[in-house]
Amino acid sequence: MRFSKLYLKTLKESPKEAEVISHQLLLRAGMIKKLASGIYSYLPLGKITLNKIEKIIREELDNAGCQEILMPVLQPAELWKESGRWLKMGEEMMRMQDRHNRDFVLGPTHEEVITDIIRNDIKSYKDLPINLYQIQTKFRDERRPRFGLMRGREFLMKDAYSFHTSEEDLDREYHNMYKAYERIFTRCGLNFRPVEADSGAIGGSHTHEFHVLAESGEDDILYCNKCDYAANSEKAVSNIELTQNDEAEKELTLIDTKNTSSIEDVAKFLNVDITKTVKAMMFKSILETETKYYMALIRGDYEVNEIKLKNAVNSPVELELITDEEFEKLSITKGYCGALKNISEDIYVVADETIKPMKNMVIGANIKDKHYINANINRDLKINKFYDIRMVKSGEPCPHCDGTLEIARGIEVGQVFKLGTGYAEALGAKYLDKNGKLQVMTMGCYGIGVSRTMASAIEQNYDEYGIIWPVSIAPFIVNIIPANMKNQTQVDLAEKLYKNFSETNIDTIIDDRNERLGFKMKDSDLIGLPIKIVVGKKSDEDIVEIKLRKTGETIEISANEVINKVRELIKTL
Repeated sequence: MRFSKLYLKTLKESPKEAEVISHQLLLRAGMIKKLASGIYSYLPLGKITLNKIEKIIREELDNAGCQEILMPVLQPAELWKESGRWLKMGEEMMRMQDRHNRDFVLGPTHEEVITDIIRNDIKSYKDLPINLYQIQTKFRDERRPRFGLMRGREFLMKDAYSFHTSEEDLDREYHNMYKAYERIFTRCGLNFRPVEADSGAIGGSHTHEFHVLAESGEDDILYCNKCDYAANSEKAVSNIELTQNDEAEKELTLIDTKNTSSIEDVAKFLNVDITKTVKAMMFKSILETETKYYMALIRGDYEVNEIKLKNAVNSPVELELITDEEFEKLSITKGYCGALKNISEDIYVVADETIKPMKNMVIGANIKDKHYINANINRDLKINKFYDIRMVKSGEPCPHCDGTLEIARGIEVGQVFKLGTGYAEALGAKYLDKNGKLQVMTMGCYGIGVSRTMASAIEQNYDEYGIIWPVSIAPFIVNIIPANMKNQTQVDLAEKLYKNFSETNIDTIIDDRNERLGFKMKDSDLIGLPIKIVVGKKSDEDIVEIKLRKTGETIEISANEVINKVRELIKTL
């Protein structure tokens, strides 16, 4: 490829809407172009990198025994209603109607479609296990698309689905895919970590997310400093010690706490430790025409984990904070909530495990500017269920060893699920076993955000000059740059090197534009090409310069030796 023929429009400044570094640099380097909020075109350099990531994924999945297919983007609503996810997926699902008013969706994922294929084709245990995958555009109507390719409404994804005759066989394939993912992200040059996670709307009994570690990550990861325990903050647990408080119960007393709606203000006003306070938060779930209300109780020094709370109440949809009007309807005072025994029967109360050993607590009185002191569980409070609903903090004890949990930021680029029999049961995916009896298949599901992987690589690999691509996914590995296009000796040697490199398997581009050397160097650094070969003043001696993007190192070398040297350098980058 020649720069003179390449469709490339680089930018000197970052567009105002670009918040994170990958978004800024992908736009500036001319790799993507915005069409609408959360929707991007991939320009030639960006598409080459996407292709390289896809190639790595295909090679590893094919080697792991998977088979590639391609399923429709447009999916009939009947399948989603049959599986029970038509409403569960919520507003993120892109819904539409055809000219006959039939409901369809633009696929956010393909569990329903693949299960429909398998249930119609697979009849015997002899045809199982099987693992099918695709690389395809997905659609999700994000409320707030942001961060470029990190959270878009249209994105490229690899999704795979496996079908089995037993949980044991699913366990084997789960491990197989887990290891394949480790190889994929290692080959992509990423610093990543697998973590335990919540399965969300996909469902299933067990799941791991693969996170690229980066300060710009949207997720908090808790990990042990001694063992290999790691979990998304939505799933993380710790081994904190909850000591039973043996003090005698005191008389419940109403206290004036004017202008102290935050729990920190209340504790300070009453001159009590915040661990003696109880924080109450109000949530709701809306499914079709039914609205359910939940109050979450947690010790004042912790925060409520909404995913854990959703799991505690077995809600099929995401929970939302209630409105001011709903506070009034439920006779609950915003900022002064409390789970007193006389609260509405419509409110289901979930208390965190940290509440169990507490005595003589401070709790909202459901009256403006009022709190109760000396509240106690059995005597004063309504609690329907105890459950771990707290966000784990950095510094807490590991649940698996005597280590301490630390926190890092991560970008989720992949996830593996043990789905179990849920989809197969709902959609009727069954097979005849060895004894001729009809059995329900067991499923696994495995996803990788391909476009997000590209953006994540930049979040880990950049400097003030631009992108620093890992060699394996760089659009071109070598950029040959004649310093002066008016110097025929330089041009001839550069063309000779370009011809020689083109005969190798090293992806090479030549910058044959009639531009200043500084301009070409800046473009090369912005785009992030790993190796520059500058053909300059010593070209009449057959001497060129190798410049490494990652380290800034410069090596003078004979033109005859440059290919072998580049091969050596590639192994170290």
